[in-house]
Amino acid sequence: MADPGSTTTAPEINRGLAGLIVAETRLSMVDGTNGRLNYLGYSIADLAQHAQFEEVLYLLWYGELPTRSELDELNGKLTGARKLSTSVMNVVKALPKSGDPIDAIRAGVTAMAMEDPTCHDLSHDAVREKSIRLAGAMPTMLAAYSRLRKDEQPLDPDPSLNTAADFLRMVHGKRQSKTFEDAMNAYLVCVCEHSMNASTFSARVTISTISDIYAAISTALGTLKGDAHGGANQKSMEMLLEIGSEENADNYVEESLRTHRRIMGLGHRIYKTRDPRVNQLMGHSAKLAEETGNATWHNLAHRLEEITATNQFFLDRKLFPNVEFYSAPLLYMLGMTTDMMPGAFAISRVGGWSAQVLEQLEDNHLIRPSALYTGPESQTYVPIDQRG
Repeated sequence: MADPGSTTTAPEINRGLAGLIVAETRLSMVDGTNGRLNYLGYSIADLAQHAQFEEVLYLLWYGELPTRSELDELNGKLTGARKLSTSVMNVVKALPKSGDPIDAIRAGVTAMAMEDPTCHDLSHDAVREKSIRLAGAMPTMLAAYSRLRKDEQPLDPDPSLNTAADFLRMVHGKRQSKTFEDAMNAYLVCVCEHSMNASTFSARVTISTISDIYAAISTALGTLKGDAHGGANQKSMEMLLEIGSEENADNYVEESLRTHRRIMGLGHRIYKTRDPRVNQLMGHSAKLAEETGNATWHNLAHRLEEITATNQFFLDRKLFPNVEFYSAPLLYMLGMTTDMMPGAFAISRVGGWSAQVLEQLEDNHLIRPSALYTGPESQTYVPIDQRG
């Protein structure tokens, strides 16, 4: 440890690695100042309004949008992967019903690794094929666990449906409306990839050790679960449920300011303006509210945005709606329980994680930052019987 009287400049500590560039990526551009997000040059608005989730997966994995035949081939692989093996399904069935659904996905991913004889093959094509299998299987794991904990039997996948439609069908037991399916698809598109976020970084750290794709995705799932990351959609919906109605919104905001309570869904580590995904999700949330005849949660989120948009406290701190602000009511109206919401996030983000893993492996370096030691300089070991 440095002498307190020394003039040596202490090394700078970048807590949370904020602002440090640790890799190059071509997958997504996040412009926090101007509120822009694109995947390989395509704006999130264009993709959310026009693309199927499977097209976005192809874009991230292959570097370009697919032709019809290319998309058909990918869909064939994805739908084939939705059918879980007996051993993986048995793992999901054996899990306690009291757990977090995202952990059921984590258990299923680990089971997939243990039954894959090519688990350690890190060649580009092999990792991409495993990525396809993971993206196909994870929605089935989440839907199966959702049903099992309600004492309902999991449903087999329907290969004629896309990911969004079949996931909702497997959750609810029957196919949902086009409004529901379009909303789910837009959500999957909007949260699929987001540059060097915490869970993506953890996936890249894991694969940098020459581990395997399943371990990298499992690591990312554990990171996404946190309330400061993917768990924020759950916390946002729990906040809306606590507020209860538009009439209570003003008092909730006033009390939050007085007690320094955070209002979930506002503010972002990168975006210093409105998150570009918000408009897309807000539109689908409004359509769901109209179709279900229950606008409570959409209107409450909208009212909170109105209040905070004119409050100087939030303006000064550049706290604008983030992706969770309308994704929480959207997922809730789609029939997701609050604790399913981080898992719903994960079945989309696996596309971005796996693409980032592929990118890491193209020019891999072990990610191993340093820490500044601040403990005692030197101590003498004392046998246990001589310690006071």
